Amino acid sequence: MIVAHLELSTVQLHIIEYIQTEASIPLMQVKTYTLELPETRELDILDLTGYLEEKLVESKLEEGLVLVFVPGSTGAVTTMEYEPGLKKDIPLALERLFPKGMRYHHEDTWHDGNGHSHVRASFLGPSLTIPFKDGKLLLGTWQQPVFIELDNKPRHRKLVLQFTGK
Repeated sequence: MIVAHLELSTVQLHIIEYIQTEASIPLMQVKTYTLELPETRELDILDLTGYLEEKLVESKLEEGLVLVFVPGSTGAVTTMEYEPGLKKDIPLALERLFPKGMRYHHEDTWHDGNGHSHVRASFLGPSLTIPFKDGKLLLGTWQQPVFIELDNKPRHRKLVLQFTGK
């Protein structure tokens, strides 16, 4: 394996500095927020659209990406059409795919009854990235970003919202 070591010369650093300042090339900014959710219980689904729009305005960014991330291994973030029918269908589908009553080897280690929660969260995923332009989230007409609580115990969650853009 060949390992290369690269160092920028003083001239190269000055060129980069000039490009970033004098040439008026906008730099990407990163703004990170914490979103504290109300207490959630198993299979609660929370629409995050309003929170994200509010923080996007606060960020003063016009174009880029927002990352929504749930720290923890029993919560998930995804998109759905946030309407009463699907709010019932999603939990029913999760139960069909990953039943609570099934044996999970996680229980052999922790005996906490939430093996199904971990498996469900692993399949749905802990994060979501949404583009934005002209200060607006680029979501489909019937598409809302949501948080889904999958743990079998009530939780107080804090989501990470990270906006990258200009």
